[in-house]
Amino acid sequence: MVSEQRAESTPTRRRGAALEKAITDAAWEILVEQGYSGFTFEAVAARAGTSKPVLYRRWPQREDLLLATLTRHWRPLDIPDTGSLRQDALTLLRTINAERDRTVILMRIQLADYFRETGTSFNDLRDRLLPADRTPPFERLVDRAVERGELADTPRSARTVNLPFDLVRHDMLMRMGAVPDETIVEIVDAVWLPLLGLPPHDAQPED
Repeated sequence: MVSEQRAESTPTRRRGAALEKAITDAAWEILVEQGYSGFTFEAVAARAGTSKPVLYRRWPQREDLLLATLTRHWRPLDIPDTGSLRQDALTLLRTINAERDRTVILMRIQLADYFRETGTSFNDLRDRLLPADRTPPFERLVDRAVERGELADTPRSARTVNLPFDLVRHDMLMRMGAVPDETIVEIVDAVWLPLLGLPPHDAQPED
């Protein structure tokens, strides 16, 4: 009986992927609650129930741990393929609005100390988190539209192609949360599609 109770009270020793998941989960919680200023090895180790040397062996610098934490929680978006550039854009922006509003705000506000300390920007950090060979989502949407014959194959600047995300991100930060769906429809129909050379879309009821 005593041996059974002792076995039950002994914590399971975590290793490998299980340990790293526990640490990056704890690190994410610290980052959300306290921002980069509270994102220390001491705080993360205590929250994860481990020791600082365990963290240092995997991530020698605080920035290394930060990047590992953000990489795990910054899941690449699924790129829609509805057969229509408009519907692709609306679907993608609605997904960003639903899944990324909290993360975008976190990275802008809670990481302000990190950006000041390192002299970097949100765009620099995003580039480090995304695979080097990954085509930005809206570039893929435009490429598909060209392949379908929906758009003319003409040069377009990255700023023009990525404008919908930039506008939605701006509204997220101004509102400190998700944007109304009618704003997303307006960005696509009244701004982006005409800018790409397509006629303005008559607003239709959305499902």
